[in-house]
Amino acid sequence: MARCLQVVTMIDTKEHADAIGTKLLEKRIAACVQTEGPVSSSYWWKSKMETSEEWRCIIKTTEEKYGEVERTIRAFHPYEEPEIVGLPITVGSASFLKWIEDSVR
Repeated sequence: MARCLQVVTMIDTKEHADAIGTKLLEKRIAACVQTEGPVSSSYWWKSKMETSEEWRCIIKTTEEKYGEVERTIRAFHPYEEPEIVGLPITVGSASFLKWIEDSVR
């Protein structure tokens, strides 16, 4: 069985989140993209503390597809340095994990 990942990125609008999600699904490199928001994010950027409203995209994929997921996010993301973090799914329903794997083939 493939190693499954949950990839997280934050983005400035729901429309941008939906567009990235659609592109990942159309390319069959994500089994599922969930969008949450808005959320308030506070962070350091270029030596200044910033606060902004963002949307969180949670992407289910496999480790094998991570590189293509990252490249696709970067190609459509408006930020100079987007958050793109892949977290391994270490345990889960075997049938759900198989569904992720089957969905991105």
